[in-house]
Amino acid sequence: MTPQPPDQAANRKRRRSSSQGGRPPAFDRDAYKQRNTVECCINKLKQGLGLATRYDKTAVNYLAALHLAGSFIWSARRLEALLGTE
Repeated sequence: MTPQPPDQAANRKRRRSSSQGGRPPAFDRDAYKQRNTVECCINKLKQGLGLATRYDKTAVNYLAALHLAGSFIWSARRLEALLGTE
């Protein structure tokens, strides 16, 4: 086994003895919720209409498919809100 450089050993030792484990102190819960919402929306867009693999050859067709998928997601969410099945 190769010897460990002294600066790396010191960093590992300091990190283990730290009492501040877990998430960073600058964690912003609202920003995280918004980022999670955007990621979920992008994943929903990728699930349908071949958007993940971009089967459409031109940018215009791809953009049209993106708008179509977005309108399907919006209408499904609107229907859930109206029926109260969220």
